[in-house]
Amino acid sequence: MRRKEFTVEDPREIESFLREMSFGFLGTVGPDGWIRVTPLNFVYDGRCIYFHGSRAGEKMKHLKQDPRVSFTVAKEYAIIPSYFTDPQLACPASAFFKSVMVRGLAESVDNPEEKASALTLFMEKLQPEGGYDPITPEDPKYTGQLKAVSLFKIVPEEISAKFKFGQNLTEPRFNDVTSGLENRNLELDPDTVSLMKRFCPQHAGETPGDA
Repeated sequence: MRRKEFTVEDPREIESFLREMSFGFLGTVGPDGWIRVTPLNFVYDGRCIYFHGSRAGEKMKHLKQDPRVSFTVAKEYAIIPSYFTDPQLACPASAFFKSVMVRGLAESVDNPEEKASALTLFMEKLQPEGGYDPITPEDPKYTGQLKAVSLFKIVPEEISAKFKFGQNLTEPRFNDVTSGLENRNLELDPDTVSLMKRFCPQHAGETPGDA
């Protein structure tokens, strides 16, 4: 990664972000060599990324032909207007975000127990209020469904993360941006200020990872 100040290597930070998010972008390679990027829901169990779909379709054809994949997850926290730090130049305009990129091999999951476990993670994330019977291979209501669904897991070979929250700013500009966010007070602006202070301890007097 070119900008080392934005690189995050703490596995706890990366795992926490992947567990928080539910939507990512899967890159596969087609028979003609063109890349296909598919937006989809996913879950992360601390070891693998799981996603599912029907057994038909271009995405599944790609995976059967070539299991090499990339997977990207990102969350934009705040657009930083140029006028937060400069009254004339457009150049300081930016965005603060978290992103994680994964490269690895996609493997088909056929074991009913593993399927049930992964699909339970999906339900816990996407329907945390409950309202459904537990997913088990022994339950006849789920037996056919578990056989029909096509479930894949990505076993990561490489994970990289970029969290950009003003690590490259001078202290005066850092203070200008935090003040601008506090005054603007959009939905994610308070979270952005908190993350700026966590990841810029040289300006905030904190240690990265502190709450």
